[in-house]
Amino acid sequence: MALLPDPDDIDARDPALIDRAARLLRRTLIRWHRGSVDGLETLPDGAALFVGNHNAGMYTPDSYIFLEALYAHGGVDALPFALAHGTVYNAPGLAHLLVRLGAVRACHENAGRVFARGDRLLVYPGGDLDAMRPFSRRNEVVFGQRRGYIRLALTHGVPIVPVVSQGAHQAYVVLSDGRWLARALRFDRVFRLKAMPLVLSFPLGFTLGPAVPCIPAPVRVRVKVLPPIHFDRSGPEAADDIAYVTACAAHVEGEMQRALVHLANA
Repeated sequence: MALLPDPDDIDARDPALIDRAARLLRRTLIRWHRGSVDGLETLPDGAALFVGNHNAGMYTPDSYIFLEALYAHGGVDALPFALAHGTVYNAPGLAHLLVRLGAVRACHENAGRVFARGDRLLVYPGGDLDAMRPFSRRNEVVFGQRRGYIRLALTHGVPIVPVVSQGAHQAYVVLSDGRWLARALRFDRVFRLKAMPLVLSFPLGFTLGPAVPCIPAPVRVRVKVLPPIHFDRSGPEAADDIAYVTACAAHVEGEMQRALVHLANA
């Protein structure tokens, strides 16, 4: 039996594997979606927290388009680490792949270690609620009152870099996010899955669940990196101030929503 990798190892990234993945993305997914990324010139030096809106369920092509652009811009050192839930490390093949690509177990200790080295993290606060929102809300940022990302940035005194993408949520049509079904099946407690979407896609038509077996529509996907957001206060005390955290979240999410509407109307 293959040994599981250390999910806390932040020195396990494999540059050769990352380069092969980037070349594959350029030939396939990025070409299919005519992916483009703007705003990389505004990236700050040093540690930062990338915060993105999530699209198209588990397909999430905008994530790969953004990461490939970062790699082309600055190599492996420009890539952020990604916080992954501990359960994904129970599958040896998937776990080895994720660790070599830069995933680490999601916990505040690992986030602190990444920031202490001057590196970056990438998070999607909306999670499944955002990625599986109905098609009618495709141009909305849906974080569901989740504020952990703000507390993380404040605790470690790092800026937030909003990463806004538009178009990916049109790769197929989410008719309903199925939150009631996820609750009824207790998936929200057992698998931490708060949505069980009903999806219309090609060629199977109607399917149920976050993993959609389909050929995604060749929609154009655009990503805009916004200027970094620095906060007036930082540290554990600021992170524990509920009113301040709420105000910071409203500012970040407001900027992201305005950028998303602009991309949709462009």
